[in-house]
Amino acid sequence: MSTDGGDDGADHQDLPTAEDAVTTGAAADSADWDERLKGLPRLLRYALLAVNGAEHIEERLIAEVNELCPGLPHNVAWATSRSLEAAMALATELDRRAAAHSEPALRSLADSVRLVSLPTPRDDEHFQQHRRVAKALVKAFQVNSLHVEQKVRCDLERFTYGWAALPACTHFLPKKFSAAINASLVGHRLAEHRITAAKATLRLQLKEEEDSRKKREAEDRTETVKQEAVPDPELIPDRHLVVARLSEAELKNIKLKEILGPLKNVINTALPLVEVPPLHEARSVLQFEFPYAIDVIDFALADLVGRTTVRLRPLLIVGEPGGGKSRFARRLGEVLGLHVWRTEASRSDGAVFGGTDRRWYSSEPCHPFLAIAQGKTANVLVLLDELEKAATRSDYGRLWDCLLGFLEPETSVRYPDPALQTNLDLSQVSYIATANRLEPLPSPIRDRFRIVTFPKPTANDLDALLPAVIVDLAKERGLDQSWMTPLDGVEREAVAKHWAGGSVRRLRRIVEAILRERDVRALRN
Repeated sequence: MSTDGGDDGADHQDLPTAEDAVTTGAAADSADWDERLKGLPRLLRYALLAVNGAEHIEERLIAEVNELCPGLPHNVAWATSRSLEAAMALATELDRRAAAHSEPALRSLADSVRLVSLPTPRDDEHFQQHRRVAKALVKAFQVNSLHVEQKVRCDLERFTYGWAALPACTHFLPKKFSAAINASLVGHRLAEHRITAAKATLRLQLKEEEDSRKKREAEDRTETVKQEAVPDPELIPDRHLVVARLSEAELKNIKLKEILGPLKNVINTALPLVEVPPLHEARSVLQFEFPYAIDVIDFALADLVGRTTVRLRPLLIVGEPGGGKSRFARRLGEVLGLHVWRTEASRSDGAVFGGTDRRWYSSEPCHPFLAIAQGKTANVLVLLDELEKAATRSDYGRLWDCLLGFLEPETSVRYPDPALQTNLDLSQVSYIATANRLEPLPSPIRDRFRIVTFPKPTANDLDALLPAVIVDLAKERGLDQSWMTPLDGVEREAVAKHWAGGSVRRLRRIVEAILRERDVRALRN
């Protein structure tokens, strides 16, 4: 097209036409120019040519249009002028023909013309045209990206999303470049950030693997040192057990020193195992205090027949409130000579009972080891009171789930304590739990306990219970039981009148009230 108003016909004689492009061989299908383009939609082919900076892209596109629409005036006009107006007119005509004749190929030609001709969008004039190409590019890329080699896929992704991002990036893009060229630039910047992020992720992964390898090697060395520091089994006295083993290097760890404190006396030390007392004597003592529960006493003590040291298999005592379950469990341990550690299940969770990790400021070992350290024996008794009331929330781990590792012989012999970060031998610890009912307890817990029902006393057990109750109250007062005379006939009748059986706790309160009244009368006289 002439710019000086002269003879348009004379100027047109020297400009290339669509027919000229055909005669130069540019009319060959764009898929034949590069093996990587085969099978790609036309729009993606031209996008890839733009990415690679191919020459004569417009001439090739003119040739393709001429093959499908021979002699199309709009194509001739674009071939001669190469103006944006002519390109948009050609694209509009191709869209019209695509709709009129149901020819999708013409629509892809129209979008390709826009792709190679549109400037970078800096105002609203060509925004809709640019947006249309962006939608077509994204759709074509999503459908075809998995079917091409990785390098081509990366180039197409860079161009496609670079084109889509152009409207938001015009403030830093060169004004002299077309939308296609700037799309490659923006896509390249996006890819750079992704590549940088991928490299950083890879470096972090490699560092974590290296740290993990070093940690394993350090643990292996530590384990070797531990094994060297462990007392020789031949030097451990009979009926003793080393519960915790730590190397000298670990004992010097500042954080571990804070955790250990008074626990150091039971580290790398052979602790004694309490031996089984004469069972008939233990039975007599318990029968005196719990005359109504002789079946439970026999059931519990039968577990020790033939043993030299005390270890009870997990025992769950179920019964109504007030029957004396908790007191029986405590007295059973005391009569057998065990140190008793009592845990309120309703106030405990897995994180507390099982020990907290050394990284926490409140770190401490598991409760069974604390019981061992307090009792200085390896076979203590852990009493879990009201087990059915343990919290069911799992924020810090349920107590029920945590207990499984302690109740199983296979895992209790090498319990991994999170605070000490060593395996503890808790195989000789006995566990007795009490519960008012079985229903809330999960089946894995029930399966690991021997379950026995604890009876409630009746009025017929009153005379058998009174001596034990008075002895117990004397101990609470710090008195010798010889200073506390038994109840007389009137006092006994008063107790019988107000207690008809049931709660031993209520019986204790009644007897305690009568003893206080006795003290008041003595002061008056």
